[in-house]
Amino acid sequence: MLARLVILVCLLFAPAAHAQQADDYPNRTVKIVVSAPAGGGLDVAARIIAERLRQKWGQPFIVENRPGASGNTGTESVINAEPDGYTLLAAQPAPLTVNPLLYKKQTFDPTTLEPVAIMTAVPNLLVVRPNFPASSAQEFIAHAKANPGKLNFASQGIGTTPHLTAELFNRVAGTKLVHVPYKGTSQAVNDVIAGHVDLMFLEMGNAFQLYKAGRAKVLGIASAQRAAQMPEIPTLIEAGVTDFRSDTWNAIAAPPRTPRAIIAKLNAAINEVLKLPEVQAHFATLSMRPVGGTPAEMADFVKAETRRWGEVVRAANISAE
Repeated sequence: MLARLVILVCLLFAPAAHAQQADDYPNRTVKIVVSAPAGGGLDVAARIIAERLRQKWGQPFIVENRPGASGNTGTESVINAEPDGYTLLAAQPAPLTVNPLLYKKQTFDPTTLEPVAIMTAVPNLLVVRPNFPASSAQEFIAHAKANPGKLNFASQGIGTTPHLTAELFNRVAGTKLVHVPYKGTSQAVNDVIAGHVDLMFLEMGNAFQLYKAGRAKVLGIASAQRAAQMPEIPTLIEAGVTDFRSDTWNAIAAPPRTPRAIIAKLNAAINEVLKLPEVQAHFATLSMRPVGGTPAEMADFVKAETRRWGEVVRAANISAE
């Protein structure tokens, strides 16, 4: 009887305790674990958000890069962290969506993470080496079909969005492009520029800089509409690749069982940051689109992305082990 009474009292006072935690939050350093190497779009977005949260709350928000295993290394460390809001995850799509399909021995479930907010999204573009013998998406498709298994594409690793985007392209365009995985964006991009690999599906920020400098060709954009920064580049849908869309998005999540009051406070602050004109202007220079929204909207979005890209993983029989 006494044990039941203790449990009841704990249940009654738990919401009040969590509310008190949120009132005091944050009162010390918050660590954002980035599940990718420094310098990429995810890392940049996390640092912009971290700096604004530091300014808002007067507490340090530090960024720690923990790449590896397509984002699993950093993600697992956050799942096992104390659920108090002082350790957060900044992740690209793979560790939140398809990695359980890719890593059969994965020891954690990403669906247990608490969604906080989507920071940014950016469309992917078809980028080819500067001397590639095609100057349009239609010419590229014709050349690829005439040379099955002879063209290779780079990605930041197995299961990353650029990898899955190329596999989806193979499926819908009828090509046979060969995957060459790297351990980060810079290595992959450098080999495209140098001509060691033929192509890569690359997020707009990096693709635009390469295109502007004449260091690579951009043949198409994987979105429903052309980009304002590159209006002369057609969508791949225009090139005849039906309903071909691919975004790289960056999200913030928290350890399982993080109090909802803290999640709500973080979500509101991140949405506030994303609406700041100077932050929007900064993201625009990086070709990133601020997203935001509620934790529930992030949860629904991640579920939809998991279904969509899970079909690609199964169809292409992709495995990281």
